[in-house]
Amino acid sequence: MLCEVFETPRSCYYNHCLRRRTPDAERGRLLSRVNELFGQSRGAAGSRSIVSMMQEDGEQIGRFKVRGLMRELGLISKQPGSHAYKKSSSGAT
Repeated sequence: MLCEVFETPRSCYYNHCLRRRTPDAERGRLLSRVNELFGQSRGAAGSRSIVSMMQEDGEQIGRFKVRGLMRELGLISKQPGSHAYKKSSSGAT
C-alpha cells in the first residue's frame, strides 16, 4: 500500500479521504450570499461593503473571509477611476 511507501499511518490516509468527501455547506451558503449581495450592488460593493451588509443581516463574518470568497468567485468591484486634470492651453491663472 502507498502508506507503507510514504511511511504514513493508514488512519491519516482514511481521515484525509473522509475530510475531502464532506462538502462544506456553510461555505457554499456564504459564497452564494456574497454573490447575491455583489449582484444587488451592481458590482460596486467591495469586501468592506459586503461585510457591512452581511452584518446588518446578523451574519458574523470578517473582511478577509469575504475577500477570499470574492476572489474565489472572481468578483472585482467597480471603482471610479482617478480624475485626469488637464492643463490649460491659455496663460490664464
